[in-house]
Amino acid sequence: MATYVLVHGAYQGSWIWKPVIERLRAAGHRAYAPTLDGCAERHHLVRPGITVATHAQEVAQLLFYEDLTDVVLVGTSSGGMVIQKAAELARDRIARLVFADALALLPGERVDEIVKRAAPNETTELTTGPSRADAESRLFRDLDPPVRAWALARITPHPVAALEAPMEPTVFWEQTWLLLT
Repeated sequence: MATYVLVHGAYQGSWIWKPVIERLRAAGHRAYAPTLDGCAERHHLVRPGITVATHAQEVAQLLFYEDLTDVVLVGTSSGGMVIQKAAELARDRIARLVFADALALLPGERVDEIVKRAAPNETTELTTGPSRADAESRLFRDLDPPVRAWALARITPHPVAALEAPMEPTVFWEQTWLLLT
């Protein structure tokens, strides 16, 4: 059986992976879905200095402290940037990277350069997030109504520097991550 670590995207938390986690565990796999600092149930901890790099460090620490190896590291949305950086920090613990509808930015690239939003995010000094109308009509548009309502009840703004700052210098693209077997 495999070990999966699933990383959520912007405006989400571990809750986004709940149905997937249940299926993986029912099939006998080990599965983890951490909520990143400043997100979801940890939103009250938002503060300056939360970045893709600090989120990636959290993931790398989870792999270390849980003694996880041969991990299938999965990211969705902005979680792709997090797994990209986490892969550099814990390469020896990761068997595969999976980008599930996820972002993989080049060094210096910004999310808003590749993601076209219907409406601007509501941004404060610490957080950024879509309006409820934008989340309903764009982010969760294709979900069945009960699942959409469940997701909309749980979204929270995302730490601004972890979503709007340019991607930090990285060696990800210089390595053979996509060739892992």
